[in-house]
Amino acid sequence: MPNLTLADLSSEIEANVRRALAEDIGSGDITAQLIPAERLASARVITREAAVVCGTAWVDAVFRQLDPRVAVHWQVQDGDKVSADQTLFRLEGPARALLSGERSALNFLQTLSAVATRCRHYADLVEGTQVKLLDTRKTLPGLRLAQKYAVTCGGCHNHRIGLYDAFLIKENHIAACGGIAQAINTAHQIAPGKPVEVEVESLEELREALEAGADIVMLDELSLEDMREAVRLTAGRAKLEASGGINDSTLRVIAETGVDYISLGTLTKDVKAVDLSMRLTL
Repeated sequence: MPNLTLADLSSEIEANVRRALAEDIGSGDITAQLIPAERLASARVITREAAVVCGTAWVDAVFRQLDPRVAVHWQVQDGDKVSADQTLFRLEGPARALLSGERSALNFLQTLSAVATRCRHYADLVEGTQVKLLDTRKTLPGLRLAQKYAVTCGGCHNHRIGLYDAFLIKENHIAACGGIAQAINTAHQIAPGKPVEVEVESLEELREALEAGADIVMLDELSLEDMREAVRLTAGRAKLEASGGINDSTLRVIAETGVDYISLGTLTKDVKAVDLSMRLTL
C-alpha cells in the first residue's frame, strides 16, 4: 500500500487535536486561570533522550486551535534524529495557551516520535537488504493514521490501513470459505482490483495460494529454510511477506531469505514514549 503523507492527513490531524483538547481541557483549564490573561511567555521543549522526531503538525495544530497568537518555532522536522537535551521547538504567546496546550502537544509528539524511533531502529537492522518493513493494524484506537505516518518517518512502510482497502485472508477466513482457492476466488469477485493477501502455514498452502492468484502471500512463522524455498517457488509470481515471532535477533536473517516484506506489530504496539520536557519563561 502507498505510504501516508502529511498531505493525506490534514483533516485527521485537526480531528485528533480537537478530541485531545476536549478530553484534557473540557469546560476550561482552571489552573491556567491563575495567570493573568494578558501575560505573555516563551517556552522551549527539549528531549531528554535520543530519538527520531515525528508529530510536528499535531503540535502546530494544538496551539493553532487553542490560540492563533501562539508562535511555534521549530528547530527540527519530522524524520530528524535528535540527541538528548536538544531543543526541538520554541513557543511564544499568551502564557495561558502555552500551559493549557503543553500536555496535549507533548502527548502527540512523544508518542509519534516513539513510533518513528522504533521504526528507525528496525530499518537500520535491515539496511542493505531489499526488504520493506511493514506496520500492522496494532495501533492505538483513534490514532491509526497518525501512527502509520510516524512509521514512515522512521524509514518503514505502511501495510493496509484497515479492513476496507485490501484483503488479508487468514486461517479462520480460509476455514469459513472452504479453502484457500475458494477464499481468493471469492475475494476477486467481491472487490476486483483490491489487493488479495493470504496467510499460509506451509509450502503446500503457498502453492495453493499461488495457483489461485494471490497478490501477496504471508508466510506465517515458516522456518528460514522454508522461507528460502518459498522465494524459489514463487519466482516473482506474488509478493512474499514474513510475519510472526520476529525480533531483533531474527529480523536480518529473515530479510536475507529474499522475502519482499516483513510485517511487525511491534512498530506501533510496543513503543515507549520519548521523554520530553517543556520549560516556561515569563
